[in-house]
Amino acid sequence: MTTPSGGSSSDDYWRRPGPGGGEGAGQSPAAPASGYSGPPPSMPPAAGWRPPVYLEPAPPRRLPPQDTANLDASEQRAQRLTYGFGAAAGVVLVVLVCLLCSRVIF
Repeated sequence: MTTPSGGSSSDDYWRRPGPGGGEGAGQSPAAPASGYSGPPPSMPPAAGWRPPVYLEPAPPRRLPPQDTANLDASEQRAQRLTYGFGAAAGVVLVVLVCLLCSRVIF
């Protein structure tokens, strides 16, 4: 990080230069002398123009109905399994901490 020179505050370094002050005020140093005139103008397509259609896609199929009771039951089983693994991991960690602490104390 650079530090400001002189007796100015620390925020003066980051402030925008005033109008007409500083080097290159209002101009970017990478801008060419001729200037950028912007992108070329685009011409709108003719009225009624569309891309050609070669094949008509088939209409979407109807999805099978969902069994919400079965979905809820399987989500609950998955949640119980996840909680079971978490509890087992927690028990293993507590046992390891107890073993490590007992080695330090005794």
